[in-house]
Amino acid sequence: MYDAVVFDNDGVLVGRTPFDTLREAAWNAFESVGVEDPDLAHVDDLAIGVTPATLTDVCERYDVDPAEFWRVRDRTASDAQIDDARAGRKTPYEDVGVLDDLDASLGVVSSNQQATVEFLLDHFDLGERFEAVYGREPSIVSLSRKKPSPYYLQRALEDLEAETALFVGDNESDLEAADNAGIDSAFIRRPHRREFELSRTPTYEIDDLHDLVSICGRR
Repeated sequence: MYDAVVFDNDGVLVGRTPFDTLREAAWNAFESVGVEDPDLAHVDDLAIGVTPATLTDVCERYDVDPAEFWRVRDRTASDAQIDDARAGRKTPYEDVGVLDDLDASLGVVSSNQQATVEFLLDHFDLGERFEAVYGREPSIVSLSRKKPSPYYLQRALEDLEAETALFVGDNESDLEAADNAGIDSAFIRRPHRREFELSRTPTYEIDDLHDLVSICGRR
């Protein structure tokens, strides 16, 4: 059994944000820093999966300060996701109620913004279930700390004082982060991952959160 179970957020606890929402947020960020007609390829580069090198390269092309742009970009992306949640376009999965049954301390580690993660958990009345919640701070350095880096995962495990832990995710970066932190992993096959072929082997593959009861025990 496990002392703690830590979850990715988007695609595990709540639905994923559509790419178009994040693309529009990135476009709005360009406009907010005075770039009226950015190349769509550069907008896409800064919508998801951003690295410090990509951010620096794109900002140099438009003579924009990377740190200032990233603060704006993270804020617009967070605001867009919050708007989606309030409008009912981003919702929790139906099986999140089973979290109350798990015999373990619970945490969340996400590569999304801390402000976004905290809002979503509170908005959907999930926040009190978790003893440790980590997303990214709005800084360039956070891009090097997101999964597959174990940085935020290790901080959550320290908060939870866990000697044995399981990380539940829907991306290969989640599995790699778990490996890097030296803990077990569970890959959840939500509808968007039903046919996904993994290149690494998780400790478990689960269909939904109910499967965790047999793995972690019932409270």
